[in-house]
Amino acid sequence: MPTSSSSPRLAFVAAATPVARAARAALEKRYAGVVPAQADIIVALGGDGLMLQALHRNIRRRTPIFGMNLGTVGFLLNQYRAGGLIARLKMAREVTLTPLRMLATTTRSQRHEVIAINEISLLRSSRQTARIAVAVDGQMRLPDLHADGVLVATPAGSTAYNLSAHGPIIPLGAGLLALTPINAFRPRRWRGALLPHQTKVEFTVLDPRKRPVAAAADSVEIANVAKVTVTEATDIQLPLLFDPEHDLEERILKEQFAP
Repeated sequence: MPTSSSSPRLAFVAAATPVARAARAALEKRYAGVVPAQADIIVALGGDGLMLQALHRNIRRRTPIFGMNLGTVGFLLNQYRAGGLIARLKMAREVTLTPLRMLATTTRSQRHEVIAINEISLLRSSRQTARIAVAVDGQMRLPDLHADGVLVATPAGSTAYNLSAHGPIIPLGAGLLALTPINAFRPRRWRGALLPHQTKVEFTVLDPRKRPVAAAADSVEIANVAKVTVTEATDIQLPLLFDPEHDLEERILKEQFAP
């Protein structure tokens, strides 16, 4: 949040829904919106999908983003209110997210580098289970995982797909990543692991032609991968702003006690 006593320059981005577009038009008129490249703060209007898009587009600029929920869940966003926005921004608490970096090599030796804010997942692309070897910091931990897939989630992403796959919820300051299987068949009792955030995880697809696997970093999918390496992208810091009463750390904590 800028320390200047003057009002910050605001850029408004919105989901494609009519309600989000209407809100954007009204807020731009009320607060004299600028383009994102000129903004001190970006205000995202929509749901969690829109927020992830805004974060990805802001990786180079790293401008603080304040989201207001006009979607369904809105886990990464604040409540929508048109009035008092400047005062809310001045009182907002900043949370910094560190994303993951995926290096994926396909069966045709093509290499792809993609950033993920929530999770990186490997998923089977055929009716047969995937067979994946899992190494952690160069040491083989699972030589042959039979599963629908496997994922690595950040703390911010631990309440998303990771939670649906019965992975653990991770507090933001825990310094951990979740390594979670998706419908593991063998070893049947393996439920995943919690890893230090600086860990390097390497996935090797054991039978990529008979049992093809795709890798996804948030919404970006790479088909027919042979090897995927996941590390924390420590060179990227993404600031989010939250109302004090809707702090992200408190939301993640509450999810652990949800009925």
